[in-house]
Amino acid sequence: MKPIYLDNGATSFPKAPGLGSAMAQFIEEVGSNINRGTYRSAINTEMVVMETREMLCKLFHFSDPSHVLFTKNITESLNVLLKGYLRPGDHCLVSSMEHNAVMRPLVQLEQQGVTFDRVPCTRQGELILEEMEGMIHPNTKLVVMLHASNVCGTLLPISRVGQLCKKYGIPLVLDSAQTAGLLDVNFEELGLSALAFTGHKGLLGPQGMGGFLVSDSMAQQLIPLIAGGTGSASDQEEMPEFLPDRFEAGTMNLPGIIGLRHALCYLEETGIDTIQQREFALTRRFLEGLSVIPGVRLQGRWSLKGRVPVLSVDFLGQDNAEVAHRLEQEFGILTRVGLHCAPSAHRTLGTFPRGTVRFSIGHANTAQEIDAALLGIQRLARAPQSQMQGPRRQFVGVAQGYGQSMPNNRSHGRPVRNRPL
Repeated sequence: MKPIYLDNGATSFPKAPGLGSAMAQFIEEVGSNINRGTYRSAINTEMVVMETREMLCKLFHFSDPSHVLFTKNITESLNVLLKGYLRPGDHCLVSSMEHNAVMRPLVQLEQQGVTFDRVPCTRQGELILEEMEGMIHPNTKLVVMLHASNVCGTLLPISRVGQLCKKYGIPLVLDSAQTAGLLDVNFEELGLSALAFTGHKGLLGPQGMGGFLVSDSMAQQLIPLIAGGTGSASDQEEMPEFLPDRFEAGTMNLPGIIGLRHALCYLEETGIDTIQQREFALTRRFLEGLSVIPGVRLQGRWSLKGRVPVLSVDFLGQDNAEVAHRLEQEFGILTRVGLHCAPSAHRTLGTFPRGTVRFSIGHANTAQEIDAALLGIQRLARAPQSQMQGPRRQFVGVAQGYGQSMPNNRSHGRPVRNRPL
């Protein structure tokens, strides 16, 4: 049974074609460090790192490559930004849908005198923007929000949040974990002061590679989270003032940067629009098939508008963990079950503490795989006995080999949704 990978919200798979070979070539044939030697291979590697910064500038519509900083993941990036910027007595605003990459650093900072509030969201994960302005205080120094929920895929109205932040002169930090490489994320148009990214999801790069882009005004107020050797200003025992060195102490993950550059080249050649159209077409297929299956509930939006291809399903009256296990064992479908490192989001959606089964679609998935997943969902879903009366409906997969007809029930607590997607 060939596995069907639907856990791209955790990490993309497969990666950009040739990624492993590109990284192996650097390790086996180059291996040089940067900022430490003046020989040719070290200089060449340094140029490749600068080119990667420039490619990220192009991707995110940002102007200064020296203000593109590399970390090992987006969690480290958010920790650098939160812990480096907020001081005792400061107040921070987040959404109620945030990942623990934001919530755990803030809970730590509470012990140092930082306070924060969560702007409420609806049961579909939509930010209630009207509530936000009244939550801004004189000591509100930062707003941090994810672009799209890693639990249910709902997009937050970051452009409007940016306008509000600009009105009050508050920096806005964006968590782009679920949108970078899928959507056009424009640093300037969104009104950002910093953008945190990860290399291993929509950017199709390796794990252990992330970073952030930061405006000069915010960078000047950031205290480095990690200090150490940079290969520059080596006569001083304080971190350099200039970027990127100020936030890149120690030996960098050069194989990871080489891999990220390779993946960015693939994205440029393929086109983000092409990947987006492919993933959204498969998401439409999944939503249409799911809408006629009884015994399950989708968390988040049924419409394609305002979401990304991250879909959480609650199997009513069942243990979601057991269902996820059976999806793998009986159908080869790989998902992620639980709270997805986002208990605040699940409380907002009403799925805490049981969690959900998350299906996240990627660039390499096919219509046949989506149909196979829907068939697996249908066979494992259970409609409550009290709702088994009424017309019956079928999910019929179009793809050959995955389209076996299965009986379905329209009357399972919500109408069959032929909603516009």
